[in-house]
Amino acid sequence: MTVCPPSLTAGLGLKPEHYRPALDVRADGLWFEIHPENYMVDGGPRLAWLDAIRSEHPLSFHGVGLSLGGPGPLDRDHLARWKALVRRFEPALVSEHLAWSVHSGQYFNDLLPVPMTRDALDRFCDHVDQMQEALGRQVLVENPSRYLAMRDEIPEACFLAETVQRTGCGLLVDINNIHVSAHNLGFDALDYLDAIPGEAVGEFHLAGHEADTELGDALLIDTHGAPVVQPVWDLYAKAVERIGPRPTLIERDNNIPPFETLLAERDLARTVLDVAARPEAIHAD
Repeated sequence: MTVCPPSLTAGLGLKPEHYRPALDVRADGLWFEIHPENYMVDGGPRLAWLDAIRSEHPLSFHGVGLSLGGPGPLDRDHLARWKALVRRFEPALVSEHLAWSVHSGQYFNDLLPVPMTRDALDRFCDHVDQMQEALGRQVLVENPSRYLAMRDEIPEACFLAETVQRTGCGLLVDINNIHVSAHNLGFDALDYLDAIPGEAVGEFHLAGHEADTELGDALLIDTHGAPVVQPVWDLYAKAVERIGPRPTLIERDNNIPPFETLLAERDLARTVLDVAARPEAIHAD
Protein backbone atom coordinates (compact mmCIF):
# COMPACT_ATOMS: atom_id res chain seq x y z
CA MET A 1 0.00 0.00 0.00
CA THR A 2 1.26 3.44 -0.90
CA VAL A 3 1.50 5.93 1.97
CA CYS A 4 0.85 9.50 0.80
CA PRO A 5 2.39 12.45 2.69
CA PRO A 6 -0.62 14.04 4.44
CA SER A 7 0.78 17.57 4.15
CA LEU A 8 0.80 17.60 0.34
CA THR A 9 -2.21 18.76 -1.63
CA ALA A 10 -1.63 20.27 -5.08
CA GLY A 11 1.77 21.19 -6.47
CA LEU A 12 3.58 22.70 -9.44
CA GLY A 13 6.50 21.75 -11.62
CA LEU A 14 9.42 23.99 -10.68
CA LYS A 15 10.89 26.02 -13.54
CA PRO A 16 14.04 28.20 -13.30
CA GLU A 17 12.12 31.30 -14.40
CA HIS A 18 9.86 30.79 -11.38
CA TYR A 19 12.53 30.27 -8.70
CA ARG A 20 11.89 33.60 -6.98
CA PRO A 21 8.06 33.42 -6.79
CA ALA A 22 8.30 29.74 -5.81
CA LEU A 23 10.56 30.67 -2.92
CA ASP A 24 8.34 33.54 -1.80
CA VAL A 25 4.85 32.03 -2.20
CA ARG A 26 2.95 30.78 0.83
CA ALA A 27 0.08 28.39 0.11
CA ASP A 28 -1.09 25.57 2.33
CA GLY A 29 -0.04 22.18 1.03
CA LEU A 30 1.91 23.56 -1.95
CA TRP A 31 4.86 21.49 -3.17
CA PHE A 32 7.16 21.53 -6.17
CA GLU A 33 8.30 18.81 -8.54
CA ILE A 34 11.67 18.71 -10.26
CA HIS A 35 13.34 16.45 -12.79
CA PRO A 36 16.44 15.28 -10.90
CA GLU A 37 18.39 15.03 -14.16
CA ASN A 38 18.41 18.86 -14.23
CA TYR A 39 20.16 18.97 -10.84
CA MET A 40 22.81 16.27 -11.20
CA VAL A 41 25.64 18.78 -10.87
CA ASP A 42 28.35 19.34 -8.26
CA GLY A 43 27.31 22.88 -7.36
CA GLY A 44 26.19 26.19 -8.77
CA PRO A 45 23.05 28.34 -8.71
CA ARG A 46 20.52 25.61 -9.50
CA LEU A 47 21.39 23.61 -6.40
CA ALA A 48 21.56 26.78 -4.32
CA TRP A 49 18.06 27.77 -5.44
CA LEU A 50 16.77 24.27 -4.79
CA ASP A 51 18.24 24.29 -1.28
CA ALA A 52 16.44 27.57 -0.60
CA ILE A 53 13.11 26.39 -2.01
CA ARG A 54 13.36 23.07 -0.17
CA SER A 55 13.69 25.03 3.08
CA GLU A 56 10.20 26.46 2.45
CA HIS A 57 8.35 23.77 0.47
CA PRO A 58 8.33 19.96 0.08
CA LEU A 59 9.80 18.57 -3.13
CA SER A 60 8.98 15.67 -5.43
CA PHE A 61 11.56 14.04 -7.72
CA HIS A 62 10.20 12.89 -11.07
CA GLY A 63 12.80 11.11 -13.18
CA VAL A 64 12.81 11.15 -16.97
CA GLY A 65 16.09 9.48 -17.90
CA LEU A 66 16.58 6.17 -16.10
CA SER A 67 14.91 4.12 -18.87
CA LEU A 68 13.20 1.67 -16.54
CA GLY A 69 11.43 0.02 -19.47
CA GLY A 70 14.53 -0.30 -21.62
CA PRO A 71 16.17 -3.54 -22.74
CA GLY A 72 19.58 -2.75 -21.26
CA PRO A 73 20.84 -2.58 -17.66
CA LEU A 74 20.24 0.54 -15.59
CA ASP A 75 23.02 3.13 -15.53
CA ARG A 76 24.72 2.73 -12.12
CA ASP A 77 26.26 6.21 -12.26
CA HIS A 78 22.83 7.70 -12.95
CA LEU A 79 21.38 5.80 -9.99
CA ALA A 80 24.23 7.02 -7.77
CA ARG A 81 23.48 10.63 -8.71
CA TRP A 82 19.80 9.98 -8.00
CA LYS A 83 20.71 8.63 -4.56
CA ALA A 84 22.90 11.64 -3.73
CA LEU A 85 20.09 14.05 -4.57
CA VAL A 86 17.54 12.05 -2.57
CA ARG A 87 19.84 12.12 0.46
CA ARG A 88 20.43 15.84 0.14
CA PHE A 89 16.86 17.02 -0.44
CA GLU A 90 14.73 14.24 1.11
CA PRO A 91 11.86 14.52 -1.40
CA ALA A 92 8.37 13.61 -0.25
CA LEU A 93 7.71 11.65 -3.45
CA VAL A 94 9.94 9.82 -5.94
CA SER A 95 8.70 8.71 -9.35
CA GLU A 96 9.73 7.47 -12.81
CA HIS A 97 8.03 6.36 -16.03
CA LEU A 98 6.81 3.20 -17.68
CA ALA A 99 8.96 4.04 -20.68
CA TRP A 100 12.44 3.67 -22.15
CA SER A 101 14.90 6.23 -23.48
CA VAL A 102 18.30 4.49 -23.69
CA HIS A 103 19.52 1.76 -26.06
CA SER A 104 23.07 0.55 -26.59
CA GLY A 105 24.44 3.55 -24.76
CA GLN A 106 22.53 6.07 -26.87
CA TYR A 107 20.10 8.40 -25.12
CA PHE A 108 16.90 9.43 -26.90
CA ASN A 109 15.32 12.65 -25.66
CA ASP A 110 11.86 11.13 -25.36
CA LEU A 111 9.82 8.67 -23.29
CA LEU A 112 9.35 5.79 -25.71
CA PRO A 113 6.64 3.11 -25.45
CA VAL A 114 7.19 -0.23 -23.74
CA PRO A 115 5.58 -3.29 -25.35
CA MET A 116 3.15 -4.83 -22.88
CA THR A 117 4.63 -8.33 -23.02
CA ARG A 118 5.61 -10.85 -20.35
CA ASP A 119 9.30 -10.40 -21.12
CA ALA A 120 8.99 -6.63 -20.88
CA LEU A 121 7.10 -6.97 -17.58
CA ASP A 122 9.84 -9.16 -16.07
CA ARG A 123 12.52 -6.71 -17.17
CA PHE A 124 10.57 -3.68 -15.97
CA CYS A 125 9.94 -5.22 -12.53
CA ASP A 126 13.65 -6.03 -12.20
CA HIS A 127 14.53 -2.42 -12.98
CA VAL A 128 11.95 -1.02 -10.55
CA ASP A 129 13.35 -3.32 -7.86
CA GLN A 130 16.87 -2.07 -8.59
CA MET A 131 15.82 1.57 -8.40
CA GLN A 132 13.95 1.12 -5.12
CA GLU A 133 16.84 -0.84 -3.58
CA ALA A 134 19.38 1.77 -4.67
CA LEU A 135 17.35 4.69 -3.30
CA GLY A 136 15.96 2.93 -0.25
CA ARG A 137 12.59 4.40 -1.19
CA GLN A 138 9.32 3.36 -2.74
CA VAL A 139 9.10 4.59 -6.33
CA LEU A 140 5.87 5.63 -8.06
CA VAL A 141 5.56 4.51 -11.68
CA GLU A 142 3.73 6.74 -14.16
CA ASN A 143 1.43 5.45 -16.90
CA PRO A 144 2.45 6.59 -20.40
CA SER A 145 0.64 8.50 -23.10
CA ARG A 146 0.21 6.32 -26.18
CA TYR A 147 -0.30 7.16 -29.84
CA LEU A 148 -0.24 3.85 -31.67
CA ALA A 149 -1.76 0.47 -30.85
CA MET A 150 0.85 -2.23 -30.26
CA ARG A 151 0.62 -6.02 -30.13
CA ASP A 152 0.20 -6.13 -26.37
CA GLU A 153 0.00 -9.40 -24.47
CA ILE A 154 -1.15 -7.64 -21.28
CA PRO A 155 -3.48 -4.62 -20.94
CA GLU A 156 -1.54 -1.61 -19.71
CA ALA A 157 -3.52 -1.26 -16.47
CA CYS A 158 -2.88 -4.96 -15.69
CA PHE A 159 0.82 -4.50 -16.53
CA LEU A 160 0.99 -1.72 -13.94
CA ALA A 161 -1.06 -3.65 -11.38
CA GLU A 162 1.25 -6.67 -11.63
CA THR A 163 4.29 -4.41 -11.32
CA VAL A 164 2.84 -3.09 -8.06
CA GLN A 165 2.18 -6.60 -6.79
CA ARG A 166 5.65 -7.90 -7.65
CA THR A 167 7.78 -4.91 -6.60
CA GLY A 168 5.81 -3.04 -3.94
CA CYS A 169 6.09 0.16 -5.98
CA GLY A 170 3.30 2.71 -6.13
CA LEU A 171 1.59 4.38 -9.06
CA LEU A 172 1.63 7.92 -10.35
CA VAL A 173 -1.58 8.21 -12.34
CA ASP A 174 -1.33 10.82 -15.08
CA ILE A 175 -4.92 11.77 -15.86
CA ASN A 176 -4.04 13.58 -19.07
CA ASN A 177 -2.12 10.52 -20.31
CA ILE A 178 -5.18 8.34 -19.74
CA HIS A 179 -7.38 10.82 -21.62
CA VAL A 180 -4.93 11.13 -24.53
CA SER A 181 -4.36 7.36 -24.79
CA ALA A 182 -8.07 6.57 -24.53
CA HIS A 183 -8.83 9.05 -27.30
CA ASN A 184 -6.02 7.83 -29.57
CA LEU A 185 -6.51 4.09 -29.04
CA GLY A 186 -10.27 4.00 -28.51
CA PHE A 187 -10.60 2.56 -25.02
CA ASP A 188 -12.76 3.72 -22.09
CA ALA A 189 -10.85 5.93 -19.64
CA LEU A 190 -13.15 5.01 -16.74
CA ASP A 191 -12.58 1.30 -17.34
CA TYR A 192 -8.85 2.00 -17.15
CA LEU A 193 -9.27 3.78 -13.81
CA ASP A 194 -11.29 0.88 -12.45
CA ALA A 195 -8.57 -1.61 -13.48
CA ILE A 196 -5.68 -0.03 -11.58
CA PRO A 197 -5.21 -0.74 -7.84
CA GLY A 198 -6.41 2.46 -6.19
CA GLU A 199 -4.62 1.74 -2.92
CA ALA A 200 -1.29 1.85 -4.79
CA VAL A 201 -1.87 5.33 -6.24
CA GLY A 202 0.37 7.87 -4.55
CA GLU A 203 0.03 10.86 -6.87
CA PHE A 204 -1.94 12.33 -9.76
CA HIS A 205 -0.59 14.41 -12.64
CA LEU A 206 -2.59 16.93 -14.66
CA ALA A 207 -1.32 18.47 -17.87
CA GLY A 208 -2.39 19.94 -21.18
CA HIS A 209 -2.32 18.35 -24.62
CA GLU A 210 -2.68 19.57 -28.19
CA ALA A 211 -4.01 18.23 -31.47
CA ASP A 212 -1.49 16.90 -33.95
CA THR A 213 -0.40 19.52 -36.46
CA GLU A 214 -1.27 17.28 -39.43
CA LEU A 215 -4.04 14.96 -38.21
CA GLY A 216 -5.84 17.46 -35.99
CA ASP A 217 -8.11 16.10 -33.27
CA ALA A 218 -7.79 12.56 -34.62
CA LEU A 219 -4.49 12.36 -32.72
CA LEU A 220 -3.85 14.09 -29.42
CA ILE A 221 -0.27 14.79 -28.34
CA ASP A 222 0.79 15.05 -24.69
CA THR A 223 2.78 18.27 -25.04
CA HIS A 224 2.58 19.73 -21.51
CA GLY A 225 2.33 23.01 -23.37
CA ALA A 226 -1.27 24.08 -22.77
CA PRO A 227 -3.75 24.48 -19.89
CA VAL A 228 -5.61 21.44 -18.57
CA VAL A 229 -8.81 21.02 -20.62
CA GLN A 230 -12.24 20.42 -19.15
CA PRO A 231 -12.52 16.71 -20.11
CA VAL A 232 -9.29 16.07 -18.19
CA TRP A 233 -10.61 18.03 -15.19
CA ASP A 234 -13.78 15.91 -15.34
CA LEU A 235 -11.79 12.66 -15.49
CA TYR A 236 -9.63 13.88 -12.60
CA ALA A 237 -12.72 14.51 -10.47
CA LYS A 238 -13.91 10.97 -11.20
CA ALA A 239 -10.47 9.56 -10.33
CA VAL A 240 -10.44 11.38 -7.00
CA GLU A 241 -13.95 10.14 -6.32
CA ARG A 242 -12.97 6.53 -7.08
CA ILE A 243 -9.49 6.44 -5.56
CA GLY A 244 -9.49 9.27 -3.02
CA PRO A 245 -7.53 12.50 -2.67
CA ARG A 246 -3.86 12.21 -3.61
CA PRO A 247 -1.09 14.80 -4.06
CA THR A 248 -1.73 16.33 -7.48
CA LEU A 249 0.71 18.07 -9.78
CA ILE A 250 0.05 20.63 -12.50
CA GLU A 251 2.63 19.92 -15.24
CA ARG A 252 3.72 22.58 -17.69
CA ASP A 253 6.97 22.08 -19.59
CA ASN A 254 6.40 24.18 -22.73
CA ASN A 255 4.88 27.61 -23.38
CA ILE A 256 5.48 28.44 -19.71
CA PRO A 257 2.98 31.07 -18.51
CA PRO A 258 3.44 33.44 -15.56
CA PHE A 259 3.72 31.80 -12.15
CA GLU A 260 0.36 33.25 -11.07
CA THR A 261 -1.39 31.51 -13.98
CA LEU A 262 -0.04 28.12 -12.91
CA LEU A 263 -0.86 28.85 -9.29
CA ALA A 264 -4.48 29.52 -10.27
CA GLU A 265 -4.62 26.17 -12.09
CA ARG A 266 -3.11 24.54 -9.02
CA ASP A 267 -5.87 26.08 -6.91
CA LEU A 268 -8.49 24.38 -9.11
CA ALA A 269 -6.93 21.00 -8.34
CA ARG A 270 -6.77 21.91 -4.65
CA THR A 271 -10.50 22.62 -4.73
CA VAL A 272 -11.25 19.14 -6.13
CA LEU A 273 -9.13 17.59 -3.38
CA ASP A 274 -10.77 19.68 -0.66
CA VAL A 275 -14.27 18.72 -1.78
CA ALA A 276 -13.35 15.02 -1.84
CA ALA A 277 -11.81 15.24 1.63
CA ARG A 278 -14.94 16.64 3.30
CA PRO A 279 -16.62 14.18 5.67
CA GLU A 280 -19.88 14.23 3.70
CA ALA A 281 -17.95 13.14 0.58
CA ILE A 282 -16.72 9.95 2.24
CA HIS A 283 -19.03 6.98 1.73
CA ALA A 284 -18.80 3.59 3.35
CA ASP A 285 -18.22 0.62 1.04
